[in-house]
Amino acid sequence: QLQLVESGGGLVQPGGSLRLSCAASGDTLDSYSIGWFRQAPGKEREGVSCINNIGGITKYGDSVKGRFTVSRDSAKNTMYLQMNRLKPEDTAVYYCAATNSVFGCSDPSGFDNWGQGTQVTVSS
Repeated sequence: QLQLVESGGGLVQPGGSLRLSCAASGDTLDSYSIGWFRQAPGKEREGVSCINNIGGITKYGDSVKGRFTVSRDSAKNTMYLQMNRLKPEDTAVYYCAATNSVFGCSDPSGFDNWGQGTQVTVSS
């Protein structure tokens, strides 16, 4: 059973940067499509970024394109989300997730392995 644990959240000023980590155990991430999602208070969960397990194609939500970068380190069995030029509207609980569904990133509802979430607050 794949288990995911996020870390790296916190309070940052607008324009600042944070790097979120998601450490996996119980299985190797290389066989999974991996993604980051976020949920702000009173809002629905939003897909932030994703890496397909087939082809390694990455996807980003329109609101984070050019500012966020998703990556994985196979040796550490860990995925990352580098967040730059943060804005107050990026404030949310961020979750990492994984799926070995053949639909990968094209089906966000197929993600069935989730971390516990980490809070990111962007405020001056």
